[in-house]
Amino acid sequence: MHRKSELPKKKSKAPNLTQGDKQKNQELAIKRRANENITGMIKRCKIIADKYRNRRKRLGLRFPLIFAIYDMELPK
Repeated sequence: MHRKSELPKKKSKAPNLTQGDKQKNQELAIKRRANENITGMIKRCKIIADKYRNRRKRLGLRFPLIFAIYDMELPK
């Protein structure tokens, strides 16, 4: 947990969720689904599924390349 993380509002026993809470939960779910799809694709291609065994300094250079490859594979 950190400052920028957002959690969905959960329904309690007595009152139901308001319409605004439901809409915010839907928006969070849409963002989360996109992130999960990207992470799943990268793991499926074995890009980050294994341990990173090189220097940490180069990890910052590798990720832009990984995401560029992912963007090239997206259907237009």
